[in-house]
Amino acid sequence: MSDNELGLFLRSRREAVTPVQAGLPAGTRRRTPGLRRAELATLAGVSVEYVIRLEQGRDRRPSPPVLSALADALLLSPSERIHLHRLSKGADPGFNCMGGEQPKREVRAAVRAILDHLEPAPAVVLSRLTEVLACTDGYRRLMAPLGVLDDPGWPNLARFLFTVPRARTCFPDWEHRADEMVAVLKHGPFRADPEVAALADELTVAAGADFARRVDTIPGLAAATGVHRVHQPEVGEIRLSYEVLDLSADDDQRLVVHLPADAAGRAALDRLEGRRSGGLRAVRG
Repeated sequence: MSDNELGLFLRSRREAVTPVQAGLPAGTRRRTPGLRRAELATLAGVSVEYVIRLEQGRDRRPSPPVLSALADALLLSPSERIHLHRLSKGADPGFNCMGGEQPKREVRAAVRAILDHLEPAPAVVLSRLTEVLACTDGYRRLMAPLGVLDDPGWPNLARFLFTVPRARTCFPDWEHRADEMVAVLKHGPFRADPEVAALADELTVAAGADFARRVDTIPGLAAATGVHRVHQPEVGEIRLSYEVLDLSADDDQRLVVHLPADAAGRAALDRLEGRRSGGLRAVRG
C-alpha cells in the first residue's frame, strides 16, 4: 500500500486535468497527461517545490487555504474536496475512525423493508469488507448464476472479483471494476482497520500484482454512480446503472441499487424475472 494517499490523490487528479480544462493554452505535445507540476503550482499560487513535497509525501499537512487553492486548480468535485480534506486530517499513522469495531453484519429491519420496496431491481447491502449482507430477489436472479453468491457464509464481492477466474468473463469491464473495488476498500482507514487489512493481505497473496499494483496506484475515492456491464448466462450482456447510498455511520453499510441503463438491459431483467417487458425503466445518465 502507498503510505502517501494524499500525494497519490493529488497526482492522480493533476494528471486527469487537461490544460484546456484549467484555462491554460494546450501548448506543445506532452509526454505525460494532465497538468505539469509547474502549471498546478501557478494555478494554486504555491511553489513548484511545495507541489513536489506534497506529491512525494514530505509535507502531509497543507493549510486549509492551500487545500482550497489546490482543489480549485484541480477542478475537484464536492466529493473529491471532502476526500482531500479527510486525507489531510487523517494523515497520522494508525488513524481508524471505526475504533476497532467488527463489521456490522446485521441489517436493520427498516433497511430490509427498503429492499423489499426496491423489488424487482437488483439491490444489495454490503459491509465495509464488501460482504453481501442482504439483497433483493432481483439481485439474486442476476448474480447467483454467476457464482457471486456461492459462499455459504458471507459472499464477498472483492474476493470473488480478484480470486475467481470466471469473474473476468462475468464482468466484461473487469479492469474498471477492479479499480473501483480497490478504491472501495481503501476508502477509510484501510490497513489501519484490522479487518480490511486481513482481507487486503489475503487478496495480495491470492491475486498478486492485479491487486497489489492497484493498491499502490488507485486513490481511495470510489465512484458513487456509474454504469457496469454484466454477462449473465441466461440473458447475455446487460448494462446497469448503479447508485451507491451510504447508510448511517453506525450501520457501517452501503446500499447499492442497479437499474437497466438502456432498453436492452430493461428487457433482459424482465426476462430474468419472467414478466412482460416494462417492469423496470431504463435510466440514462
